[in-house]
Amino acid sequence: MADGFQLPGAQAPFGVSEADRARIAAAIDETEIVELALALGNIPSPAGHEFAAGEFVHDWMKKEGFSPRRVGATPERNNIIGTYGGAGEGKNLLFTAHLDTEAPTWNPDLDAYKYRPETLDNPEWEKCWLEDGVLYGYPIANDRGPMSCFLIAAKALKRAGYDLAGKLYLTACPGEIGPEPIEEHKGVAYMGKDIGAHYLFHHGGVAPDYAIAAEGCDFGLTWVGCGYVVFRIRLWGEGVFTPLLSQPERAGDHPNPIYRLGALTDAIHQWSRRYEADSAYESQGGVALPKAQIAAVRGGIPYAFGAGTELVNLYLEVGLNPRQRVAEVQHSLERMVRAAGLGEVEIEPVVVRHGFEADAGEVAPLVGAVDAATRLSLGHPVQRAAPVYSSMWRDHNVFNMQRIPAITTGFKRWRPTPKDLTDSALVYALTALAVCGRAQEGEARAQRAPVYGDNPFGNEA
Repeated sequence: MADGFQLPGAQAPFGVSEADRARIAAAIDETEIVELALALGNIPSPAGHEFAAGEFVHDWMKKEGFSPRRVGATPERNNIIGTYGGAGEGKNLLFTAHLDTEAPTWNPDLDAYKYRPETLDNPEWEKCWLEDGVLYGYPIANDRGPMSCFLIAAKALKRAGYDLAGKLYLTACPGEIGPEPIEEHKGVAYMGKDIGAHYLFHHGGVAPDYAIAAEGCDFGLTWVGCGYVVFRIRLWGEGVFTPLLSQPERAGDHPNPIYRLGALTDAIHQWSRRYEADSAYESQGGVALPKAQIAAVRGGIPYAFGAGTELVNLYLEVGLNPRQRVAEVQHSLERMVRAAGLGEVEIEPVVVRHGFEADAGEVAPLVGAVDAATRLSLGHPVQRAAPVYSSMWRDHNVFNMQRIPAITTGFKRWRPTPKDLTDSALVYALTALAVCGRAQEGEARAQRAPVYGDNPFGNEA
């Protein structure tokens, strides 16, 4: 792959040609893909409320002949699974994208403590539109635009008459963004990743050889994914009736632990700078730059005043590269609070999700397929995605966790154009053809397949 990934074995299982590109491109209608993305993107679908968007995808798949199924931990939050192909001896490829979109909680009692009023009034939280040649709206960017691209890619393969040898899974999942059950916010209603692609893999009747998390990557790809841990850092103190309080000279000597937050946040800030520098990670598949940030602070009860508070909780989000484990970060934070002399402090991870990456050798054929598709569609080799796309959680982590070689790749992340959508659909369709193969190719290979244990696909152009 000159000028792209230098990855041995990065050769697609099946070949694709300029004739395939022209045939599939002719089957992709720009108006149709934009209308699908807008229709799907304009269904409100914040985390926990994905039902209507999932039903839209289910009905679209049914209409287009992709035999959809609903598989959910709860009936309100289904994974939608469609299939195409499977008529021969090809590899199976799974596309996934998430139904939920980042948004406020839409609970005014909670949102008032996090957002400015003008932020809550931003129409792009739940509305999408085409204006001046670009698509607006957070749902288009993340993640129903990429979802629409692989749905149209599958329809284009079908419309162009390609019967796939391997099986193509088309999946739409709840909960990829979140939330996470923490403190009193407990139960299934607050679950995110556990009921999405993770649940789908274990209960969805899928058997992929490879997986693609369809997300905006500016047409690059990565097989690296970060995880995260949320630490509750609890400071203990003493509640003193305000009329009896004697104000100490130093804030750090105040009995109310809220007064120690300044020293704690300063220590965390310095720790975070060192942590981020020490946690940078690079492999063939991407560059991960894990970050850390305080997410919330809770202490006392506003209406039950009179004696301060005996405890205050600070919630620290810390990114984890694919090689890091929660214990090593916990030990580092404990050393930090001891060195800062902060008194009685408890540190506990209340959410843990490790990061993962694919084995370079095992993912190489999938990378080769995306590279071939990118060269045909865009006229250049596929590039490694920018570090931001390797430094967050995306659902390729789920499949790499389960030893299914997986990547994330997709169109221009922010303000994509209609052409970006059609280009992305073409890349996805050609990738699927290069992985799954044509049914007649799979049949021919099965007839001449070597003994069990050999790989009939590994060295094909």
